[in-house]
Amino acid sequence: MSTEILSAVLDAWKAAVDAHQPERVAEIFTEDAIFQGLHPYSVGRESVAAYYDSQPRGMTADYRIVETRRLAEDVVLGYASVDFAFTDRPTLPVHLSVVVRRAGDRWLIAHYQVSRL
Repeated sequence: MSTEILSAVLDAWKAAVDAHQPERVAEIFTEDAIFQGLHPYSVGRESVAAYYDSQPRGMTADYRIVETRRLAEDVVLGYASVDFAFTDRPTLPVHLSVVVRRAGDRWLIAHYQVSRL
């Protein structure tokens, strides 16, 4: 069940990233989400939208879920490998850890951290 929850959230995230719709990406995060891309961390939807707005058009994200854990009834931890592809440079492989939390009838990203190994 936790894999299905995480897949639904990451599918929505991927669709918004691939379409270069930063506001739509931000809607997938909680209002107080901790966000760590490959730049210094930030907090909140506004900073998530700004981060994705700064990404080049044509960037796409392909992910593969590696592990999930149901930490509580309303909380899922996920670990994924993500390939960010670009039109003008090599693909960037990263590792992504997320915590998703149920908010009403939706699951939203409360913590997002990317790392390169």
